[in-house]
Amino acid sequence: MIKNVIKGKYIKLLYIAGLVIIADQITKTLILNGMPLYHSINIIPGFFNLTHIHNPGGAFGFFANQSPLFRQILFVFVSSLAVFLIFIFYNNTPRSQPFLATGLAMVIGGAIGNLVDRIRFGKVVDFLDFYIANTHWPAFNVADSAISIGSAIFIFHLIFDKVQK
Repeated sequence: MIKNVIKGKYIKLLYIAGLVIIADQITKTLILNGMPLYHSINIIPGFFNLTHIHNPGGAFGFFANQSPLFRQILFVFVSSLAVFLIFIFYNNTPRSQPFLATGLAMVIGGAIGNLVDRIRFGKVVDFLDFYIANTHWPAFNVADSAISIGSAIFIFHLIFDKVQK
């Protein structure tokens, strides 16, 4: 019975989401074990640093000033709900939409990657720091990248699928 469930597009889901989770957790472990908190290594002067920070809030530090227990409950619940809802979208994605399925699998993998951090640490480990001069984009990680790329694929599909119909 399990073999019947894990077929076709579900193998793709496990493969893509699994790769995102593994890459995310490996890179975060390397940062946690190899760089002191708030330490920064300049990679591309004037553009990119590896900077070890922890984000207790959501995107852009949203809810960072709330109590740790409130954040833990809120973000674990919201992340779990998001994974569940995106899985439903993925489940209903026709096989004729492999690009969309890939994007949704990336979002699921990214959400789970950050959910692991929230459960383990109560915050997310971030380290990719892009900037121009003194203007920095908020630091992020591999999971955030997968969520952003997967969401862009989803939005692209929504816009251009409607144009074709």
